Amino acid sequence: MGRPRGSKRTLDTFTIKPLNKPIKPGDCVLMKPADPSNLSYVARVERIESDSRGTNARVHVRWYYRPEESIGGRRQFHGSKELFLSDHFDVQSADTIEGKCTVHSFKSYTKLDAVGNDDFFCRFEYNCSTGAFTPDRVAVYCKCEMPYNPDDLMVQCESCSDWFCEEFCKLLLLDHSLPRSHNFFGPCDKFLVIVV
Repeated sequence: MGRPRGSKRTLDTFTIKPLNKPIKPGDCVLMKPADPSNLSYVARVERIESDSRGTNARVHVRWYYRPEESIGGRRQFHGSKELFLSDHFDVQSADTIEGKCTVHSFKSYTKLDAVGNDDFFCRFEYNCSTGAFTPDRVAVYCKCEMPYNPDDLMVQCESCSDWFCEEFCKLLLLDHSLPRSHNFFGPCDKFLVIVV
């Protein structure tokens, strides 16, 4: 006895035809936007299914949001490649997949030797209806009390080994009323730069 007409079957993998790349649940993918002038959407594949003939593949995805798509918008500490894993689930045609990408943990991303076009990072989960983030706080690495933005230069003090963002260092240089308790300069008066 065959499957009833219109029944769906779950697939372990699906090959994206034009790219000839297999995708599977857990993979992160770039999805075509309706407006080609917009950036590709990013999603994590949760499940792949097709009709009984193995055609018309559909992907169940969990969307990543860019900071500017969130209720609070983009903030100074958000990296250019930062994404939020949302609680927004959807079903899309597999034909809308443009390619695969990698969404790294924040820690893994900061250790990359080179960041490619298809590399992103995520350190927050995002609730679309409330605008809440998990975790609701992260460690700060500078006296400015902002979370670390991996796009920004960080400078280490020779004296205390604390890390400071470039903007805070400039503020220290310009505001002569602030105490000079940190040494950011070598004998040549150039920034001692160590990028995290």
